[in-house]
Amino acid sequence: MKIVEFLRPDAVIGTLSGQSGQAVLSELTRPLVAIQKVDGQKLLDTLLEREKLGSTGIGEGVAIPHGKVPNLPGLMASFGRSIPGVDFRAIDGKPTHLFFALFAPENSAGAHLKALARISRIFKNPAFREAILKAANEAEIYRLIEAEDAKY
Repeated sequence: MKIVEFLRPDAVIGTLSGQSGQAVLSELTRPLVAIQKVDGQKLLDTLLEREKLGSTGIGEGVAIPHGKVPNLPGLMASFGRSIPGVDFRAIDGKPTHLFFALFAPENSAGAHLKALARISRIFKNPAFREAILKAANEAEIYRLIEAEDAKY
């Protein structure tokens, strides 16, 4: 499974404006509402419920908010970058800069877990994270994700 199978270029946000976790999560749902014609409030509620269980901020400036949503046609994702960073209650206590939101259909445990593992794996690379932070725009961010994804 490749990330580019569920992340579209027009679901990449080069500059997140949200300064709180909830604002960022709301921002991450917007491209999916426009692209996939899904219920944005349902997506946001899914992410907020998951965050109540514990932060999806995995450290090193990365968060992978995720959840399962009824009646989704398949995996879908959005990506956002916050240069100043957001307090997302990450496990290392540092600001979070890179947000990869993942949504899966209710009955897709295997695909959901594989996608989470793949996203986590590529974002473990410090040089890759740094390149995304320095990227000029959304198209460059997408190309970097696509290239890193192709290595595995």
